[in-house]
Amino acid sequence: MAIDLAPISLPATADAEQFKDFGREILGVNPGGMSEEQMKEVHDLLHKYSVLLFRDVDVTPEQQYNLTKSFDPSSENHGHGNDFSKTPGRKLFELNAIPGVPQVKLIGNGTVYNHEGLSEAVLKHPSHTTFHKTHVSAEDTAKGITRFQRWHMDAALYDLNPPRVTTLYAKVVPQGPHQTVRYDDGTGDELEVPLAATAFVSGKTMFDILSSENKSVAVRGRVKYSPHPYAWMATAHALSTGLGIVSEGLEMPDDELPLWDEDKIKVYPMTWKNPVTGELHFQVHPCGVRELFVDPLPAVASREGALYPDGAHLTNLMYKMQRPAIAPSLVYPLDWRENDLILFHNRGLLHSVVGELKKDQIRAFHQCNLAASDEPAGPTPEDVRKYA
Repeated sequence: MAIDLAPISLPATADAEQFKDFGREILGVNPGGMSEEQMKEVHDLLHKYSVLLFRDVDVTPEQQYNLTKSFDPSSENHGHGNDFSKTPGRKLFELNAIPGVPQVKLIGNGTVYNHEGLSEAVLKHPSHTTFHKTHVSAEDTAKGITRFQRWHMDAALYDLNPPRVTTLYAKVVPQGPHQTVRYDDGTGDELEVPLAATAFVSGKTMFDILSSENKSVAVRGRVKYSPHPYAWMATAHALSTGLGIVSEGLEMPDDELPLWDEDKIKVYPMTWKNPVTGELHFQVHPCGVRELFVDPLPAVASREGALYPDGAHLTNLMYKMQRPAIAPSLVYPLDWRENDLILFHNRGLLHSVVGELKKDQIRAFHQCNLAASDEPAGPTPEDVRKYA
């Protein structure tokens, strides 16, 4: 018996046509106790729709871990490792492990007491003010103006492989008026969002809307991430859109980074192939990229109008390829309710924390993702011939 689905609720700003195959609400299913048949269907649905939402469900940390692990049964460690205190660059974000299930982390805002075995946890909602080069003024913040904090996928990007799926479970959701994301990049773009929303953009859409010339680059391109990228970027500043680092030379020098092994540095294709649909997703963490490599055109490809037909080694290309996909009409800001659980295809989209919260606005979420047992697959030779 097929699982019942409903469309996700899109904001008025969204281009509904671009979201026709993005996001679904799962109806009448207990995510903590799915049958093997239901789990197989959910697996395929996630890869088809990228985000699955379960409203008003009860899920224990153990059930959340088991659900996440079912997408990759041989995986064991959280995407940044189970002992987060040893993660270089951890000042960019804080994760508190749930006792007994260290792969499930408590994230959010404010001080939480007696929570799942934690007597006290001081949580801090990530804000653009700690990472961006420029900040929204205090006056505008008081009026509800905010920004995307940092567009990313959940991944260590060094040593450990990017998780296949992330699960997020809302235990406490703060209440308050909507805020307005201001891009502050000269475009005038703004987006109204619920308080403390999580924003998503589709990697498939990011690829699909590229020009044919840039699609050719995307299927031929590879990105090399910094060793210990979160330590590397911790001393730098992000752009006002949260989509990459400002070029100021403030990144941590290699000789000051924690000890690293060249073999553990990650080099990934710009586009990752969806294992169920076969479609390509433009999947690059914009803040951690050190170098870009573009392979030469295949011998059978036309060189007329092609970018980098003989290949290239670059350091600055991502922003102009990724910025169109975070336009207000292409962003899905999830309006959380308490006891909502979402699964998102971490290898097929980017997401960002949004908004500003005061200390007394409590937000408590359980997050789980697991470093994958495999590397993401890039485009096939047939894909390269098709788009190059």
